Amino acid sequence: MARNATNKLLQNAKKSKSDEFYTQLCDIESELQHYKKHFKNKVVFCNCDDPRSSSFFTYFASNFNDLGLKKLITACYQKQEVSLFNTNKAKKGFFSEYSEPNTPLEIKEFNGDGDFRSSESIELLRQSDIVVTNPPFSLFREYVELLVKYDKKFLIIGNINAITYKEIFKLINENKAWLGINLGRGISGFIVPEHYELYGTEARIDSLGNKIISPNNCLWLTNLDNFKRHEDIELTKTYFGNEAEYPTYDNYDGINVDKTENIPMDYEGYMGVPITFLHKFNPEQFEIIKFRKGNDEKDLSIDGKCPYFRILIKNKRIQNKAQEDRKKTDRQDYVCEKAG
Repeated sequence: MARNATNKLLQNAKKSKSDEFYTQLCDIESELQHYKKHFKNKVVFCNCDDPRSSSFFTYFASNFNDLGLKKLITACYQKQEVSLFNTNKAKKGFFSEYSEPNTPLEIKEFNGDGDFRSSESIELLRQSDIVVTNPPFSLFREYVELLVKYDKKFLIIGNINAITYKEIFKLINENKAWLGINLGRGISGFIVPEHYELYGTEARIDSLGNKIISPNNCLWLTNLDNFKRHEDIELTKTYFGNEAEYPTYDNYDGINVDKTENIPMDYEGYMGVPITFLHKFNPEQFEIIKFRKGNDEKDLSIDGKCPYFRILIKNKRIQNKAQEDRKKTDRQDYVCEKAG
């Protein structure tokens, strides 16, 4: 019930373009500890952050020397509200450039609103090496597209369902992006504004009076290498002898696997696995074949019913071993034929 409630809150936020979910410092520290080697002599850009209150700024400013950063840039959007009936001066976005630890924070105004898509923000993006932030969930596709366009390294937070976006899945399938270390409950929650209603049993108010919601359905998406994507998934199940546990699809020559932990170690063919498989995906162990659709380009189905989105994969290790075995057999047959 808690998860459904917080999912509803995120969906409502997406529909209303209300994206005020602020990342806690503890969650940033928990993820960033695995990427420290990537930041030496780099310019980091947090382009959705108010440097006066952002936990991303706090983390990078506090660890500036330890990480060996060259510069930290933060930029903040300000909604423009000038209209025929509201003649107040439009608010301007602002940014800061931080390159000397323990120096006063200098805030500079943009000419415009500071939107990450604006020419002023893009100019700062061009100067940066790595982008780290929590972008607006409602604009996630557009945000990632911009990072790819300018060939930037990134480590960003998104909703788990972002995996199902064709633009994001394409990057994962092409080994141009992958999941970070923490996922789901590994991200403890977000600070939300005072006017947000607290949904779910895991919603709380922290010791500083901040409202916290815990959707439990968020992830880190990155193209910075990490240890997790080089670890094999330990396979303990077998297909042969347990075929009834792995039904075949109506519209694809493959078997359905309900949980990543149930991937069989002895199956050479195609398998459909849950999208959360990507959190443990090692591209040296498995090959991603396709997402969600069967040969008829309709959702994968079993006896006419469609399981939740599946990723079709193949075990590279078994495939390579089978190829080697076939080559070995062919060589033996050739030797026997010559000897005969």
